[in-house]
Amino acid sequence: MNATIVIYGSSTGTCEAIAEKIASKLGCEALNVQDLTADIVAANQNLILGTSTWGAGELQDDWYDGLKILQKADLSGKTIAIFGCGDCSSYSDTFVGGMGELYNGIKQSGASFVGAVETDGYTFDDSEAVIDGKFIGLPLDDINEDDKTDTRIETWLAAITPSL
Repeated sequence: MNATIVIYGSSTGTCEAIAEKIASKLGCEALNVQDLTADIVAANQNLILGTSTWGAGELQDDWYDGLKILQKADLSGKTIAIFGCGDCSSYSDTFVGGMGELYNGIKQSGASFVGAVETDGYTFDDSEAVIDGKFIGLPLDDINEDDKTDTRIETWLAAITPSL
C-alpha cells in the first residue's frame, strides 16, 4: 500500500506545478485527477487533493468525475488534506471556493481531514473554503502572492506531515 498520493485538477498548469512541488517534498506521486480510479484511492492511506477555482467559486472541471469516484470509495480511516489555487484579487468573493466544494463533496466520507489554515495573512472578502474561521486546507494565490507560495507550502507540510 502506498502511503500518500497527491491528486490534482489543473486547467492552466498552476495547480499541477504546485501538486508536483508538494509531491516532490513528500517523496510521493502527483496524479492528474483525470487518471484517478477506485483502485488508486483504495491503495493509498493519505490523499492530498488539489484544485483550482473557476467561475463563481467552482471546482476545476476534471474534479467533477474525480469527486464521484471519491464519493463511491470507502474513505473511512483515510487521511485527507486539501489545497486550493485561487485569485484573491480578481475573485476575492469566491477565493479558493473550489477547495470548499471539494471538501463539501466528501466531508461525510468518514475520512479524517487535516491541514486547516488560519485566515490571517490572506486578503479576500469571502470563501466557501472557510469553515469555523479557518480555511479547510491550504489556500494559494500563485498569481498575486507567488512570493508567499513556497513558505505557505513548507509551513503547511510541516503541520500535516505528522498526521500522514
